[in-house]
Amino acid sequence: MDTSLLPALASFVNIARHRSFTRAATEMEVSRAALSQQLKTLEQQLHVRLLHRTTRDMSLTEEGQRLFDTLAPALATIERAVSELDEAHGEPVGQIRVSTSRVASRLLLEPHMAAFLASHPGLRLELVMSDGFSNIVAEGLDAGIRLGESLDEHMVAVPVTPMLEMAIVGSPEYFARHGIPETPSDLMRHNCLSYRFTSSGTIDRWSFTTPGTEAQTIVYEPQGNAVFNDDDSMLRAAVQGVGLVQHIDLCVRHHLADGSLVRVLKPWCRPFPGFYLYLPSRLQMPAKMRALMDFLIAQREQFEQERAFPI
Repeated sequence: MDTSLLPALASFVNIARHRSFTRAATEMEVSRAALSQQLKTLEQQLHVRLLHRTTRDMSLTEEGQRLFDTLAPALATIERAVSELDEAHGEPVGQIRVSTSRVASRLLLEPHMAAFLASHPGLRLELVMSDGFSNIVAEGLDAGIRLGESLDEHMVAVPVTPMLEMAIVGSPEYFARHGIPETPSDLMRHNCLSYRFTSSGTIDRWSFTTPGTEAQTIVYEPQGNAVFNDDDSMLRAAVQGVGLVQHIDLCVRHHLADGSLVRVLKPWCRPFPGFYLYLPSRLQMPAKMRALMDFLIAQREQFEQERAFPI
């Protein structure tokens, strides 16, 4: 069709709906004369009369009624679509699909999910759990949360935690029975529990850095009597005194605070990039994604405060 007719067709629908050039012109913020001329030109281009007009009254012709009945619903659909786009950049609405590891979900999302969704009632959050890195574009996801060291360099990434450390922890009862390791080599005499990644099936190895300026990396593969693919189960075993485990320091902060776990070998554990929210682009970011990003950044600030003033 001739797309140049679209403005005139929209004007015709407004005139027909109001049955008045004056009211339609006021709504559209144009002059009555300009609107009248636009309709006249449209009728000439379509070779049909659309309105019966007198000085006191106006009515649709048969052809005009048929055109109005077709155009009015179509224009209403277009108006709704444009309105929804405006809402997407105003009040956060719609679904957010986030790829996240279980550890990141339990640390960053689950503890505060109720407050987040209550403050944004138009949102629906879907968590897609996976230990492996996800191609969020190919998989139709909105965002992902992963450790910074595992991110694609071409991805837009926003830090949502401070720098992290891996913490070696055990229960006070365990250390009372077996003693406290002073160096990573002492771990050979301890029951070190393992974590197996569900995505790759590999055992998570413990990495240490020698203290001092001439840092060297020491890698240790735990050989204890239990293996887990769930970090909560692994921590419960440590609290029960089964053995030592390695976990992210922020994930064990409450256990350290209440004394159920004790941290060892801290000087050997060097900080590394924390969790990041990664996105395809920052350009024209929908309000729903801005809301999620702001929420996670607020959590990062809370973590930083907790480190400054331990719980």
